[in-house]
Amino acid sequence: MSSIELVADFGHQVTGVTVAEDGRIFVNFPRWTEDTEVSVAELKDGEVRPYPDEAWNGWRNAKKDEVTPHDHWVCVQSVVADGRGSLWVLDPAAPAQAHLVSGGAKLVRIDLATDKVVQAIAFDEDAAPQGSYLNDVRFSEDGKFAYITDSGVQGALLVVDIASGRTARVLDGHPSTQMKKGLNVTADGQVLRRPDGRGVEFSADGIELSGDGKYLYWQAIKGDELYRIPTGALTGPGFQGQDIGEQVEPYGTNGVNDGLLIARGTDLMYLTSVQDDAIKVRDLSQGPSAPARIVVQDARLRWPDTFSQGPDGTIYVTTSHIQDSAFFKPDAPPALPTQLWKVVL
Repeated sequence: MSSIELVADFGHQVTGVTVAEDGRIFVNFPRWTEDTEVSVAELKDGEVRPYPDEAWNGWRNAKKDEVTPHDHWVCVQSVVADGRGSLWVLDPAAPAQAHLVSGGAKLVRIDLATDKVVQAIAFDEDAAPQGSYLNDVRFSEDGKFAYITDSGVQGALLVVDIASGRTARVLDGHPSTQMKKGLNVTADGQVLRRPDGRGVEFSADGIELSGDGKYLYWQAIKGDELYRIPTGALTGPGFQGQDIGEQVEPYGTNGVNDGLLIARGTDLMYLTSVQDDAIKVRDLSQGPSAPARIVVQDARLRWPDTFSQGPDGTIYVTTSHIQDSAFFKPDAPPALPTQLWKVVL
């Protein structure tokens, strides 16, 4: 059995983490139950430093009429270093996973050499309608396309042409991107429910590319099945507006899960098993029947959320403590302590 080592403690709810090719670590803090002062940060010597600067981190829900959403982080869900010298920030711009701030949904590229924003792709209402919550992103092998999951009310995938910014919303409403009816997400042996009775309601969430870039994998959090599709279907007929639902392939059972990671140079898919305080792994070379086995199970893995793999092969994972948040525990403190861990395999 493997173990985990603490990398950093945070005083706010973390979701995303990414490690750039030079070893720099970046994290993000969404505005779910608090109006956090820092949305995107670089982790240096255990401290979070607003990234790329304080100006981009200057949005506050309470002062939303004083700043513009297109050049500020509104509610960041994911950060991903692309291995080509850039950090990408995905901002669904829906604080509390509720009303989407007009003009705020965007995918932003920061040049790691200069720490300057060099590109911002805005999503209109066709790509990100009200009720959407853009969740995570991956990039094609040639760097020309981005693939994004929408975990909102009606799940979907987005395919983004990086050069032009043109975006296609695909598999919108397809069973593979939706919440699974009748499935309840549990924590500590109890069904997670909000005070109004709603449970965990996240559609397509975890996303990952195969090592050769030929397949995109995803699943809903309120779901237990993994799906995949050839990336050629996404960038070809899907991007041109054709129906590609028949090319979606169920790829076995992951169980309730949040983040996905295929370790470099392998067919091993790591899973954040949120109900079990665990990280699991499936060997995808065995096909859809590959079982999920536990790699590490630890009570400190309170909603293991997002993975990243460093240049030396080290796997990192955040714990976002969603089951401990004010969404499900109204008496919880708005500033929710969370962590970043290193997985010792």
